[in-house]
Amino acid sequence: MRIIKGNALKSDFFSYQDTGDIIAVRKIINEVRQNGDDALRRYTLRFDNVSLTQMRVTTSEIRTAYKKVRPEVISALKQTAKNIRTFARKQLSQFEDFEIEITPGVFAGQKIVPIKRVGVYVPGGKFPLASTLLMCAIPAEVASVSEIVVCSPPSYNGSIHPAILVASDIVGINEIYKIGGVQAIAAMAYGTETIKKVDKIVGPGNKYVTRAKKEVFGAVGVDFIAGPSEIIIIADGSANPDYISADLLAQAEHDIDAVAILITTSTKLAHKVKKAIEIQLKGLKTKGIASVSINKNGKIIIVDNSDEAIWIANKKAPEHLALQIKSPEYYMSKLKNYGSLFIGGYSSVVLGDYSSGLNHTLPTNTAARYTGGLGVKDFVKLQTTLRVKRNALSAIGRTAKTIAGIEGLDGHAKAIAVRMKE
Repeated sequence: MRIIKGNALKSDFFSYQDTGDIIAVRKIINEVRQNGDDALRRYTLRFDNVSLTQMRVTTSEIRTAYKKVRPEVISALKQTAKNIRTFARKQLSQFEDFEIEITPGVFAGQKIVPIKRVGVYVPGGKFPLASTLLMCAIPAEVASVSEIVVCSPPSYNGSIHPAILVASDIVGINEIYKIGGVQAIAAMAYGTETIKKVDKIVGPGNKYVTRAKKEVFGAVGVDFIAGPSEIIIIADGSANPDYISADLLAQAEHDIDAVAILITTSTKLAHKVKKAIEIQLKGLKTKGIASVSINKNGKIIIVDNSDEAIWIANKKAPEHLALQIKSPEYYMSKLKNYGSLFIGGYSSVVLGDYSSGLNHTLPTNTAARYTGGLGVKDFVKLQTTLRVKRNALSAIGRTAKTIAGIEGLDGHAKAIAVRMKE
């Protein structure tokens, strides 16, 4: 892991990284649009080495999944679901229908309406991301989305990992398809003979899935265009180097492209963390992935003062931002761009990944500059209403006519004038 000075950072450290083979992705999307289920079967055989006879998971398969998942795992998934739901319900309480009287007789309002049909993409790969299913589906459930569909690659013995199926059942989802990758995004976006199109797609994926979401945006909504996992830890000399190292490696093990960064004013801490990473890597089962990402993208950045650390963090806009600072209040008041903020040595990012109630589906690749993490807000529409009484039209009608005249839109002006003549 490299130790560098803050003023040595290059501009590409802060830049958006566009990934994914656009030509290959577009080809798959177009084939799914044209050939539907047949294309899904062909690409599943090609990429997952699975010949699908039935795409949708059956009730029997869900029941069998419970027998394959250890009781303590089921209990942990249920507790995690409970915590996510508690947090999501509090989020929902911040949205409400209202109508206010702007001026006498003119009533402007807002209605909170759930999206009807949402698609959740759950990555497969080497490990089952059952927590991702919970993070994406529970806010939709709390928002009263009436149809939630799950797509996940058949990476587990030709089917979806039983932990993901159990997590789906805990949320109450029974529309689950053994389809992954770009083809799953295309199927949810445009529909096939078996999979009905959705209104919005959420959930993380590899760079090809991310590119696919970018391609279909407009035909459907998407949560955000995410990249590899990221963490920035800002720490001073009071921080525990073992805690910092463990948190950096926890994110580094996600993917060889993951980004794990420490920013500190303490040169002594920097060297302690570098040594601790070397020691902890030796005993890590995911050393093969974590060591590559740490060596490729990991950095320990030494800065002169707190303001320099804050400037770097705000410009990088990381997915996860952690403060292991003796007195974090100043930092908290100045830090603006991050997916989630973890304050203090005991607030490990891993708790945000799993059991704290926070959502771990967060913006990466500088997207935290303009959006936050997935939540109830992503599954509702804020729709506005207007109700004007006859005797109140003149109060705002003349203003509307004046502005229409400035803009040269005569039809707009006459739409008001015809009413005011009455």
